[in-house]
Amino acid sequence: MESIEYVVVGAGLSGAATAWQLAARGHEVALLERSTPANDAGSSHGSARIFRYAYPGDFYTGLVKEAKAGWDELALLSGKQLITPTGAVDYGTVREPERLAAALFAHGIDHELLSPDEAQARWPQIAFDTQVLWHLGAGVIDAHESVAAMADQAVAHGAALHTNWAVASIKGSAGHYTLASEDGRSMMAAKVIVAVGGWLPQLLGSLSLPSSFLESIPALKVRQEQAYHFPYADSSSPWPTFIHKREGWQAYGLPGGRDAGFRGQKVAEYNGGKVLASAADQDGQIDPANRRRVIDYVEKYLPGLVPEPYAETTCLFTNTPTEDFLLDSAEGITLLSPCSGHGAKFAPLIGQLAADLATGTGTVPEQFRLAAASAGAH
Repeated sequence: MESIEYVVVGAGLSGAATAWQLAARGHEVALLERSTPANDAGSSHGSARIFRYAYPGDFYTGLVKEAKAGWDELALLSGKQLITPTGAVDYGTVREPERLAAALFAHGIDHELLSPDEAQARWPQIAFDTQVLWHLGAGVIDAHESVAAMADQAVAHGAALHTNWAVASIKGSAGHYTLASEDGRSMMAAKVIVAVGGWLPQLLGSLSLPSSFLESIPALKVRQEQAYHFPYADSSSPWPTFIHKREGWQAYGLPGGRDAGFRGQKVAEYNGGKVLASAADQDGQIDPANRRRVIDYVEKYLPGLVPEPYAETTCLFTNTPTEDFLLDSAEGITLLSPCSGHGAKFAPLIGQLAADLATGTGTVPEQFRLAAASAGAH
């Protein structure tokens, strides 16, 4: 039976980033993926994820600055443009643009606060209902190419990538874990990092972890989100990413890139999809009522789009009660869930933090540890 120093389970953004960091530090690494990296059944596929600095507090804004250094390094190593600059607008009574601006100011990030009329003059394709925060440093992450670039770096540093290796259980104790696949194969590992996204609820019961550790994991809510691509009415107008939050409605949008044939904006209702027990229960079906809500929203607030989607898709959001990430370990198993619909932008940093934690060479923010998550869930 093959025996490896570190096994990373899941080749999405966070798993590929962790494998890259571990391998680059000289460790023996195997990266296991249930199908292929960045596949459509996970949360890391496609060409369009929002990169932004705007958060309502200093904590995540500061982490984005740290993550950007990792993105710049990865772009240099891969020779690929992984983040396309677009800028971002944030608005709506619940979004609180003034509060976002304060966090950006605290970190020295260029931004502007605009009146609705000033914003309308710049972006007539969007109807604004409050003050608008604009920051030029935002953009669109190509998730699929980013996973590929990180997996390539891991392999270049000696990691072994195993595709079609679906983990069914992880049994044993620190230094002597046995990973069993759904088709009966096995692999030994000294330490394991589990980065399986929406598949985590299904796998938790098959992990050799202390009961106290398992009991402290907050309830994870997996949603099958739905996104729609709407054609640009005028393809010459540049589109930023946007987040619009008002009472009773939260929406986001971004240039769809390759996924949308470069001719439309990807628009979705935030956390508008149905709740699943785990990723294993997804069916890829669009809810007609959700489609109608998003079309109605486009008609009212996005006059620069033709309100007829030409493409639609589903993806997975794995949410914690606080929307904070989970990153903790016990007895040689590290659990990693940078989730809640906003984790993609942190991928290189999450990989560094997970590698630090798994190797015992560093710590992670207390906000991500299970003790904090458990307290926040109550």
